[in-house]
This record gives sequence, structure tokens and C-alpha cells, in this order.
Amino acid sequence: MKTDRQLIVLTHLSQLVTFVIGFGSLIVPLILWLTNRNKVYEMNEHGKNIVNFQISLILYMIICIPLILLFGLGIIGLIGLCVIALVFPIINAIKASHGETPKYPLSLSFIS
Repeated sequence: MKTDRQLIVLTHLSQLVTFVIGFGSLIVPLILWLTNRNKVYEMNEHGKNIVNFQISLILYMIICIPLILLFGLGIIGLIGLCVIALVFPIINAIKASHGETPKYPLSLSFIS
């Protein structure tokens, strides 16, 4: 296996594709992870963290939708989730470029 920090950083940043085209924050990193997890050192661990984070965000967003009817709490939740979805992939890409294995907040462990 080879070490490819640039690909790992790109995998973290690929989550931001949703802010550009409206979808793909789970699909793009999932494809990068599945195609490179056995080829690139540490890709499997980073990929699992990213996919768990994205699945968790989708679940939290689904929970926020009915909460919109409850005094608009869902809107506040959705705004918070959007900020987290924007900030943490960037922070964790920087950490990954320095050789750290970052963790994502609010991430449930679906894939271990």
C-alpha cells in the first residue's frame, strides 16, 4: 500500500461538492473510499469516518424536517447542520494533510 495524503485530503474535501451542485456529499467520498481503501494507506479509516459523518448528517436532516413545524426548531437545526457540513470537512482535510486521523462531530458509527 502507498501513502497518498493528497487523495485523502481530496476525499475529505469532496464532501463539499453538495454546496456546488446540490448533491453528492455521500456519493463522491463513498466512491473514492471504496475504490482506494485497499490501495492507499489509512484511506479505509478516513473513508469510514467520512461515510459515517455523511450518513449521520442525512439522518439528522431527516429528523429536522418535521421539527420545522415545532416553532421552527428544524430550521435552526438545518442551519447548524449546514455549518457543520461546511466547516468540518475543511478542518479535517487540513488535519489529514498533516498526517492526523480526524474525527467528525455528531457522527454515529454505522460502518466500523
